[in-house]
Amino acid sequence: MNVMLKGVQMGKIHATALVSPQAELDTDVEVGPYSIIGPKVKIGKGTRIKTHVVIDGNTTLGEDNTVFQFATIGSIPQDLKYKGEDSQLILGSHNTVREFASLNPGTEGGGMVTRLGDHNLLMMYCHIAHDCIIGNYNVIANGATLGGHVVVEDYAIVGGLVGIHQFVKIGTGVILGAGSMVSKDVAPYCNATGDRARLRGLNLEGLKRKKFSKERIEALKKTYRIVFQSGLRTKDALERVLREVPQTIEVKQVVDFIAGSKRGICR
Repeated sequence: MNVMLKGVQMGKIHATALVSPQAELDTDVEVGPYSIIGPKVKIGKGTRIKTHVVIDGNTTLGEDNTVFQFATIGSIPQDLKYKGEDSQLILGSHNTVREFASLNPGTEGGGMVTRLGDHNLLMMYCHIAHDCIIGNYNVIANGATLGGHVVVEDYAIVGGLVGIHQFVKIGTGVILGAGSMVSKDVAPYCNATGDRARLRGLNLEGLKRKKFSKERIEALKKTYRIVFQSGLRTKDALERVLREVPQTIEVKQVVDFIAGSKRGICR
């Protein structure tokens, strides 16, 4: 197998793997049996590609990622408007992509890039569609589907079989219950579930696990009551929050998220 790869040790590429000579693999990258790596793919050091994985397109993986068998990364978007533009798929570092997960690159109509940050867990059969932007430390559970142009901030948990509509934004620290159909933006630190998804309060368990102080949690509780339970119009509720609630980082995140929502807020 005569492959020119950047610093890679050939013993770590299985003899049955098909790796394009134009691909760029950094040091200590492992490629398992029968996996296929396309010519525009770049893979950072320490990343492990298991058996029967396909990585194609203009795709970049950072360092120390693990991609399990039968995952498909970088195949063309499932979008009829896609006309072959050289869009990108970019994964950060320390991500885990489990079996049969699929990730598509961006499109001309959505900024030309699908991007994932660091330390994300993508479980079996989940799908990340074109032009999605995913932050850090998120868990996307089995069978969850993110439509095109979805944004997921940080530390969110997307339950099994969840469907997220195109252009929806999921705030940091959100938890979405299994089987939820999410058609509107979900504000940071909230718990939403159902078809169509509705708020069920704050993600209190997540806040406690991250060791939020009692004062920070109380500020979020008061913000939640004013915005979602007072009956005030959104503009008036946000103004009241600014007047009456301690302006912690988390409260500011909630206020800014709601004020900037274009699709409407899940309630």
